[in-house]
Amino acid sequence: MIFTNKTNVSFWNFIKTVLKFIMKLSIIIPVYNEIAQLNKTIKKLISFKKKLKFELIFIDDFSSDGSFAYIKKYKKRFSFIKVFKNKKKGLGSAIETGIKNSKNDYVCFFMSDLSDDINDLFRYYKTISQNIKIDAVFGTRFSRKSKVLNYPHFKLFLNRLANNFIRLIFLSNYNDFTNAFKIYKRKTLIKLLPIVSENFNVFLELPLKIITRKYHYKIIPINWNGRKTGVSKFKIKEMSSKYIFTLLYCLLEKILLNKKIKWKF
Repeated sequence: MIFTNKTNVSFWNFIKTVLKFIMKLSIIIPVYNEIAQLNKTIKKLISFKKKLKFELIFIDDFSSDGSFAYIKKYKKRFSFIKVFKNKKKGLGSAIETGIKNSKNDYVCFFMSDLSDDINDLFRYYKTISQNIKIDAVFGTRFSRKSKVLNYPHFKLFLNRLANNFIRLIFLSNYNDFTNAFKIYKRKTLIKLLPIVSENFNVFLELPLKIITRKYHYKIIPINWNGRKTGVSKFKIKEMSSKYIFTLLYCLLEKILLNKKIKWKF
């Protein structure tokens, strides 16, 4: 059998098409009292199913407003929707539950308030799936190519200040650790478990572990629009001590890992 250049191109196009359907995505969405937002979020993600093959994993973190029952109604209609109840209260535990129940090659965390641009989801997947060396793709809201809307000035100032402080401590080129919206290889995420952070600081813990343990990642600009429905669960005063805990934990890990490397030599 003779293979021409044209045959080779057709063959590789076929392989790429097959891989597109084999390599799928798991989108993990933690939920706590989001009944007012869920209908819009789920419908938006369902409409996006035409562009990308994925499973939706909702983790209900002890909601008291009927969020769990509401998602179950959608689960009955759509086989790619899954919903689990968190066994231990806390966002960190919810994220770990989602990771353990995910089945696909890549895992993305997406908040139910739709503050992140759903179109960036496709860009995330395309970036990580086309480069086998990349373990994670981190979005940044603080790039010249990014758009940030409806973000209170004081919160934005504190966010930028905190991220630049973290960046300085860890000597990193990344500047948006605190945003939840990121994508990882599932096999890499499994290696980052167990999660020690209880709340929103989980989204600081995971990228810091990626950087500290020297996994490969890529940074791309993303867009962000503050929530318009429901109430934000993020409380600056309550979260400050939790973020400091995670920061110190990951810093200690970095120091110990560096000493281990030196001892080897």
